[in-house]
Amino acid sequence: MVSALDVMWVGLGGGLGSLARWRVGLWFGERYHGVFPWGTFLINVSGSFVIAYLSILFSIDWRERFGTPLNAGVLTGALGGFTTFSSMQLDAAKLTDSGRGVMAVFYLMLSVLAGLLAAILGAWLALLSR
Repeated sequence: MVSALDVMWVGLGGGLGSLARWRVGLWFGERYHGVFPWGTFLINVSGSFVIAYLSILFSIDWRERFGTPLNAGVLTGALGGFTTFSSMQLDAAKLTDSGRGVMAVFYLMLSVLAGLLAAILGAWLALLSR
């Protein structure tokens, strides 16, 4: 059963994760002015790594990431707020609208592949550190 405290931890974590994503995006946007959406890409890949790493470190199954206040606040809240599937899709749509459809497909494929590899690496490193 979900308690009000669980909701508070997810909300607090989600707010902090979203603020971190916003700040990293601003920082990256101030330094890079190219076409490829590197900010969103790096946010999602790093988030995939950290979520996998902490999931193994916390010894939880993916279905249990909502279970305890720590899991809910960190994995679902903060890291869920930090990573951004919707922004990735928006970036791809913007690339397509600007006539860069091939780059949009490459970006989506690279994002999924790099995120998966980052998650595998994060899980592997966490297993090594146990």
